[in-house]
Amino acid sequence: MAAPRRLPIDPIAEAKRQWLAHGWTDAAVGMTAVTSIIRAQQLMLARVERTLKPFALSFARYEMLRLLAFTREGRMPMASAIARLQVHPTSVTNTVERLVRDGLVVREPHPEDGRAAMLVLTDDGRELVDRATAALNTEVFREPGLDEGDTEDLVSIIARLRRNSGDFADPKPQPEPL
Repeated sequence: MAAPRRLPIDPIAEAKRQWLAHGWTDAAVGMTAVTSIIRAQQLMLARVERTLKPFALSFARYEMLRLLAFTREGRMPMASAIARLQVHPTSVTNTVERLVRDGLVVREPHPEDGRAAMLVLTDDGRELVDRATAALNTEVFREPGLDEGDTEDLVSIIARLRRNSGDFADPKPQPEPL
């Protein structure tokens, strides 16, 4: 696949210029921030998807496998997976169905709730997600496109945006041990 052609100008900077020219000065900086974040997400996701393609994984399938692999026993309730992945339950269900079909995850009855399901990572699923993680670490995560200081600053700024948008709450301080 050919590399995308570089544009002679930054279209987001041009959009800001147009916003200002049309008198939308109070919204120009916000529009620039939103469109910049969306474009950066597109660029990063494209790198991730190129890296995961040889493993026949989408990012959603990878996230589910990695989430299960992080647990002590490679298992968790479906409801917990939905909450942690922060996506619509239907999307998680569709992702899980494909992982089950491919033999990477199995569903088991929940030991305490007959209406709920447990998701269990198979040995094949663990092996695949470990190989995919190694590739992502090498090809994407070690060099995300910014130096380490800028990356840490960006993560901090985006965390504030997410917290201020109600995405999560700061953890409550734990009491000092006696």
